[in-house]
Amino acid sequence: MNKNVWAVGDLQGCCKALDALLEQPEIKDDPNCELWFAGDLTNRGPESLRTLRRLIELGDRAVCILGNHDLHLLAVYAGIRRQNKSDTIDDILNAKDARDLINWLRHRPLAHYDYGHLMVHAGVMAKWDLATTLRLANEAAESLRSRDWKKNLQNMYGNEPSQWKESLEGSKRLRVIINALTRIRLCTSKGHMDFASKEAPGSDKGLIPWFEVPGRKTVDDTIIFGHWSTLGLLLREHLIALDTGCVWGGKLTAIRLNDRKLIQIAAVN
Repeated sequence: MNKNVWAVGDLQGCCKALDALLEQPEIKDDPNCELWFAGDLTNRGPESLRTLRRLIELGDRAVCILGNHDLHLLAVYAGIRRQNKSDTIDDILNAKDARDLINWLRHRPLAHYDYGHLMVHAGVMAKWDLATTLRLANEAAESLRSRDWKKNLQNMYGNEPSQWKESLEGSKRLRVIINALTRIRLCTSKGHMDFASKEAPGSDKGLIPWFEVPGRKTVDDTIIFGHWSTLGLLLREHLIALDTGCVWGGKLTAIRLNDRKLIQIAAVN
């Protein structure tokens, strides 16, 4: 790895923590370093608009993938979903350049692979190998970049089907891909997704983390993900979980991929 790459957990509109991270000497004094943001860039935190602008300002230094909260923002903008009481996206929706911001967001990928590391927001299906994951992530991303993006987005909501089959078509196919990449936490031992719980592993009998499903084809690929604040920081040989609940008063976590050096910023909301 010729350059330093920092992977960063869920921001969720916590721009002060992002600002503090960018001021860390290892990052501030290294203009060639890359910053990979693991989705949920916006929502629930106090400064969704400023966070989005900050990320856009980073230009090619930043790789930003989409999380479920970012998709929710797109859906609210498109008139597909109503806001929740806990949403903090009005500043984006009411911005004079809202259309440009939304267009930038919907052109972000749903997965990123480089330097031997795969980054997704939530996880991958056990039946997917690395190549399949990237192919399907691109397939879903293209559906959000197309002229019919609002229609495609409308069809993605729902918890079924809960398992993957290559023969799936249309909205069912898109739904499984997006649910796996942006929502998955727990599965049955056969790899069926379950969305009833957000708790840490072990709280629900009969359910296991997606990354412990037997026979997972990406078991030897290093995967970076966020999304699961109750799981918290998890570092294994081939797993890096980075959602440490900054928006809930926890920390914003960044990890340097070549040596796994950690930087953690306390929430400053």
